[in-house]
Amino acid sequence: MKPIKLFYQARCPFCKRAFNYIDELKKRPVYKDIVIETIEETEHPDIADQYDYYYVPTFYIADEKVHEGGIYPNEVEAIFKKALVQE
Repeated sequence: MKPIKLFYQARCPFCKRAFNYIDELKKRPVYKDIVIETIEETEHPDIADQYDYYYVPTFYIADEKVHEGGIYPNEVEAIFKKALVQE
């Protein structure tokens, strides 16, 4: 399983939706063990500044940006599936 990083802002409505979608997907056995490192960008600008993105939520798998901005449930699931793929 590849590591996932999620950059978000606490006041962002799209980020809140992303967390809801994540919670729902993690109820499924196939996704229950996925670990996501969450980084609130306004609390950790030193970390956020090391990554190339503008909008939140932004997901990285390993060091590859896989999603930036508004999000839907199927997009979160696609991120999860990509993180599960072994290379």
